[in-house]
Amino acid sequence: MPSPALRTSASAAAAAARLLLLPSTRTTPSSTGLVAPLKLQGSFSTRAGGTTATAASMVAGAETRASTQAAAGGGVSERILPHLLNIYGSCATARDFEAIYAPNATFEDPLMRAHGVKQIKSAFYTLPKVFGESKIVEYTVQENATGPGKYEILIDNKQHYKVFGKGVDIASLITLEVEDGKVVRHQDWWNKKPLKNRETVGFPLVGRVAEASRRGAMLLTHAVMGFGKDPTTP
Repeated sequence: MPSPALRTSASAAAAAARLLLLPSTRTTPSSTGLVAPLKLQGSFSTRAGGTTATAASMVAGAETRASTQAAAGGGVSERILPHLLNIYGSCATARDFEAIYAPNATFEDPLMRAHGVKQIKSAFYTLPKVFGESKIVEYTVQENATGPGKYEILIDNKQHYKVFGKGVDIASLITLEVEDGKVVRHQDWWNKKPLKNRETVGFPLVGRVAEASRRGAMLLTHAVMGFGKDPTTP
């Protein structure tokens, strides 16, 4: 079990890394070319009948497969999105992760590469420790069938973070690969730029170093966060 001093220093290091990578300008993602749009602006407003609901009621509605939600398009994304909003909104429970991720799913952003649900939990459970506020405030969705039981979901979104009392917005493209109803691969491209790896940079060695650094950061975070231990609820 990491000591309190190690937890503090590691959390501070994670905070510093995230602050350095967050953009200094406010940007709004474009929805050009995306189909079956679903927009979110603070009050969790959906286009299905123009209704508003809390994140909790969205989860419940998705699980009951309400006909009004199905009319908005994208049955798979309709089930996954409420849980994903909780995860990015720093209010997720173990149920949110287990409802959408396959046991061996991966998550990757410019800072970390997580393997398995427990590491994904560790990656997102750091958010409230680093930011005063985090949430997805706008999004559009495109869902594509790629094979029997397989889907690709593209979420063009704007994420909002509060750092030392100051709001910072970041444009992002979230890609989800889904098989048999579960996410097997989750990538978050900040500023909609592909992650640096051996396939996306000119020098494969540089890409390998980037991949290794993300894995190292994830393993350290995973240890500090108690190896995916779920936070206790009051």
